[in-house]
Amino acid sequence: MEYMRAPATSSQGNILCCTCGIPIPPNPANMCVDCLRTQVDISEGIPKQVSVHFCKQCERLVSWQFGLYVRLIDAGFLWTEPHSKRIKMKLTIQKEVMNGAILQQVFVVEFVVQSQMCDDCHRVEAKDFWKAVVQVRQKTQHKKTFYYLEQLLLKHKLHQNALNIKEIHEGIDFYYGSKQHAQKMVDFLQCTIPCRSKTSQRLISHDIHSNTYNYKSTFSVEIVPVCKDNVVCLSPRLAQSLGNMGQICVCVRVTSTIHLIDPNTLQIAEVDGNTYWRNPFSSLCNPRQLEEFIVMDIDIIRDLKLGAGAGMRSNKHTLAEVWVQKTSEMDTSQQYHCRTFLGHLLNIGDLVLGFDFANSNINDEFLNKMNPHYVPDVVIIKKSYDRSRRMRRRNWKLQEMARDRDDVSKVAVESDTDDDGAPRISLVEMLEELSLNDATGGEGADMMTD
Repeated sequence: MEYMRAPATSSQGNILCCTCGIPIPPNPANMCVDCLRTQVDISEGIPKQVSVHFCKQCERLVSWQFGLYVRLIDAGFLWTEPHSKRIKMKLTIQKEVMNGAILQQVFVVEFVVQSQMCDDCHRVEAKDFWKAVVQVRQKTQHKKTFYYLEQLLLKHKLHQNALNIKEIHEGIDFYYGSKQHAQKMVDFLQCTIPCRSKTSQRLISHDIHSNTYNYKSTFSVEIVPVCKDNVVCLSPRLAQSLGNMGQICVCVRVTSTIHLIDPNTLQIAEVDGNTYWRNPFSSLCNPRQLEEFIVMDIDIIRDLKLGAGAGMRSNKHTLAEVWVQKTSEMDTSQQYHCRTFLGHLLNIGDLVLGFDFANSNINDEFLNKMNPHYVPDVVIIKKSYDRSRRMRRRNWKLQEMARDRDDVSKVAVESDTDDDGAPRISLVEMLEELSLNDATGGEGADMMTD
């Protein structure tokens, strides 16, 4: 009974624990901390050991899921051996327990690291598991624009996100593991070269329970079919909008726009992708149709006056009148007269490459409607050099993207001039791949029998 009268002898402001009877400050549970911990475990339901997955390819944690339904007060990592594949974390939590009492507890959670390849690395290794493809096409017989585009991609490292790069006829396909990477590639192409794009997607699977859809997206990018050193014939409407320049122009460069020059007046103009697709024009010749001429005479034209509304003139070129003769017709007296924008480079006796309009049959919508008086006999494209000598002096090589070539056969290397420096396969190189086997499969066995 004296024990029951203990509250009368307890100090003021304290109560006795209802379980062990020690004096404690008043609390809603009327229990001390030690007894309360024996009755309630606020860390119950929280796993003390969790597995986390680590990808060795990209060195990232694949999954790190750990749910807490209590109030987190503090968290910190504890030191572990680096090679133990263990991560320990010290947690301090609080939770409301009996009758509104708040209990705080400290415990350690151990994470076990397990190796597992992530989904992104799986796609890279599989090379066929793609979510989006960018199909880049250009309908030309030579790929000068593609070479320029390839160097831009290598410079900005945009090819690194591609799962696979496949070279096919008339273009290249870029495969990506996400639609965002493919869209980034399309945006880059639209900013660097004149092109247009279309987007389509195909449904692969559909989960009716979570209402999720799995699509494969296709981005079709078409580059304008005009490259450097092409001769083009503009429509009268487009030529007038570009400063009343001549319809027959030469493409001197292709960047984000098509750079054109009029060989008769040195007028220059830039045609962007939108303008081209509204007023399309095609190339009148390909590089294989260019013929070699020799400059017989040249006369620089100075102070040429242009008409009203004329556009800008090039300051990098010089206008000149030249008389040229085909190297294949040196035994005749046939010469051709034309104007050229290469007056600063040419001298009498130089070799040039040009397109012979006088002896060509061209089927072009705008060229057929032109007045024959405004159609030149020859359009000079560039000066011709000894390519074999230049190749011997070149001690560098352009970088190339690693890609698969599907149904693309290697073509012979052709030179702009007929010289003796054409590449040949030596007898030693052919013998390196030669293997002599007998009927039984033995190498170098004796074929004579008794």
